[in-house]
Amino acid sequence: MAAADAHDPMLSDGPDALVVGEAVALDVRPAGFVLRAAGAAIDVIASLVVGLLLVLLIGRLAGAGLLDDASSAACAIAAVVLAIVVLPVVVEVASRGRSLGRWAVGARIVRADGGGIGLRHAVARALVGILEIYLTLGGLAALVGLLSPRAQRLGDLVAGTRSQHERVPAYPAPLPPVPPHLVAWASEADVGRLPDALGRRLARFLTQREAMTPASRARLAAELANEAAVHVSPLPAADPESFVTAVGAVRREREHRALMLARDRMASLEPILAGLPHGFPARGGSTPTDPARATPPPGAARDDAARPAEGTDGAGVSCADQYR
Repeated sequence: MAAADAHDPMLSDGPDALVVGEAVALDVRPAGFVLRAAGAAIDVIASLVVGLLLVLLIGRLAGAGLLDDASSAACAIAAVVLAIVVLPVVVEVASRGRSLGRWAVGARIVRADGGGIGLRHAVARALVGILEIYLTLGGLAALVGLLSPRAQRLGDLVAGTRSQHERVPAYPAPLPPVPPHLVAWASEADVGRLPDALGRRLARFLTQREAMTPASRARLAAELANEAAVHVSPLPAADPESFVTAVGAVRREREHRALMLARDRMASLEPILAGLPHGFPARGGSTPTDPARATPPPGAARDDAARPAEGTDGAGVSCADQYR
C-alpha cells in the first residue's frame, strides 16, 4: 500500500498538491494567472462604477444645498472606501469566496487548505488590494502573481488564501452501442484495427452527428463507411451510418476486453514481480523469512530447553571451571 501511494500522482507533494488535515489529497485546479487577471479586471471595473455612482449622487446632493463642503468631502471618502473595501468584503463573505469577476471566469477564493474563507480573510485581501491593485494600477499584483506557483497575489499570501478554478468541462456523452439489427453480425464479424486517424474521425462523427445537417451527416457517414470497409469482413447489409456506428462499438468493446485481459495478466504477475528472492534483505534491513521455517516443530522448544548451553556440561558447569 505504501509503495502504491508513493507513486500515486494524487498523493504527490508537488507545488499544486492540496492535502487536507486528514491526509487526503484533493483533486483541485488552481486558477491561472490569465483567469485571475480577467476576474480582477471585472471586479475593479464594477467597484469603480459603484464608486462613481456614489460620488455623482453626493455631488447632486451638494449641488442641491443638502451637504456643505466638509460633509461632501467626508461622504466622498466614505463612498470610495465603501466601493473598494466594504463592498468586496461583503460580497466575498456572503458568496463564500465568489464575486462578479470570479463568477464570470469560474473561480473561487478558498483558504490554503481548501476550506471556505471568513471575514478576516476577506478584510486582509481587500486592505492589501488597495496597495497592489489601486495604488500600483495592478502592477504589484501582476508581478507577485507571475512569480507565485499558484498565481497568488500579495493579498492571498497575507491572508493565506488561493484561487480555485471550479468550472470543469462536462463529461462527454457515451458513444452509441451496436444497432439492434446488427447485433448478430457484430458477434461474428472480423473488425480489424482501424488507423488512428480514421478512429479519431469516426469517434468525432459519432459524438457530433446530432449537430450536423442531414446532408453533411449522410455524406460523412458514407465517407467513413467506405474507408472502414477495407478493415471489416463480412460487410453487413446496412446503411452507412448504422455500419459506422456498429464498427465503432465493436472496436471499443474489443479494445476494452484487451485492456482488461492485460490488467488481469499484470495482476496475476504482481506477486512474482514484487516478491524478493529467498534470503534477500527487504527494505529497512529486515530479512524475509519463510513462514514454514519460522514456525518450529512441536518438539523443538523442548529439545532446545533440554540441550545444554554451549561451553557447559549437562549440569550447567562450564568446561573451564572443571579444570581449575
